[in-house]
Amino acid sequence: MGQSASTLIIGPTGETMLIDTGDFRTDGDHVLSYLKEHDIERIDHLVVTHNDADHIGGNAAVIEYLETEGEGVGAVYDPGIAASTQTYEAYLDAVEEYDVTLYEVREGDDLPFEGIETRVLGPPDPYLDVDSRNENGIVLHLAFGETSFLHTGDAEERQEEYLVNEYGESLNATVYKTGHHGSDSSSSNELLDLVSPEVAVISSAYDSQYGHPHEVVLERFAERSIPTYWTATHGTVVMETNGSAVTVKTQAQAPTDPLAIRDGDPVEPGTSTPLEQRAVITAVGGSVQTVTPTATSTPAITDGGADPGALELVEVHADAEGSDRENLNDEYLVFENTGDTELDLSGWTIEDAADHVYTVPEGTMLKPGAQITVHTGSGSDTATDLYWGASAPVWNNGGDTVTVRTEDETIVLQEEYN
Repeated sequence: MGQSASTLIIGPTGETMLIDTGDFRTDGDHVLSYLKEHDIERIDHLVVTHNDADHIGGNAAVIEYLETEGEGVGAVYDPGIAASTQTYEAYLDAVEEYDVTLYEVREGDDLPFEGIETRVLGPPDPYLDVDSRNENGIVLHLAFGETSFLHTGDAEERQEEYLVNEYGESLNATVYKTGHHGSDSSSSNELLDLVSPEVAVISSAYDSQYGHPHEVVLERFAERSIPTYWTATHGTVVMETNGSAVTVKTQAQAPTDPLAIRDGDPVEPGTSTPLEQRAVITAVGGSVQTVTPTATSTPAITDGGADPGALELVEVHADAEGSDRENLNDEYLVFENTGDTELDLSGWTIEDAADHVYTVPEGTMLKPGAQITVHTGSGSDTATDLYWGASAPVWNNGGDTVTVRTEDETIVLQEEYN
């Protein structure tokens, strides 16, 4: 979203975390629009990585909106180094005016995010340099199942060196939110070797006055064959995980080769272009399947000889008992293999008409005549039951469309129900 940063995380139980709120020049407009568009009325955890104006620009506006028109802010987490800006003062005034709980955070502190293993890796105590906000920002490592995400804020050389020495291989993550907008002061070789991400996301402006992302960083990514998404050319980047795979969606289709990302066309912040699925990343083994759009909906025969068309949708239970939101696992789909050959469903996707996508875990096999149930909520996958891990109901009680695709995006099933 331009030369700024903001990341929204929705946990498996519906808890929300907002990391930073964008640039002061937009005063939170883009962030607020996104929250409203996705019916986010409460932020349980507002994390301020550091108090630079391109990260806290919307703090005051977001707090005011949620406290006056939504369901409030649970708590604010701040690294504790002040800034002498009007943006910073407005943020603190909003915290005081609406009596929002404010925690000063250090590494090792507890940040309870239900269903997500959350580790606070920074800032160190004592600070590395009391005058540097970048080097003493909040660093988070978030894990769900086999997938994980590392967010280092604007950490530069000193804090990255500290992270490398202190945490070593535990920095490993499926997704790396590129430090400091892709600056060459961050994303060191030593850090990247330990994080070993399967995908990276860069948030910076297309015509950044600082030249972000810097070529040396892109070269480091290219050397490690890390697919890279840049908000300047991909627009909004959304990643959904079921604990075993990460599905990547963006507004625009653009190069992900780190050395070619500048070949993409710019996407203006705030653009409302719909998201489309671009890739599926398997956490275990690290394989990345790039989605190639296809116009055909004719089932194909797989290399193993099994007929994907043998998969049938035998039941849609869209209306859970009681409150749908509070009983997500009673919202489910039941599929059956009606063929005479075992189906390998690994990497297949199931989606609704609103582009909510679930990726079937690797190793999911369906024997002839067997059924498998996909529950909307969270749980431990078995041979007969899978769990989407969604934080809200997916299937519309009044009617929806169920679409199932193979890994190569071939549609094998598409059914409407009323």
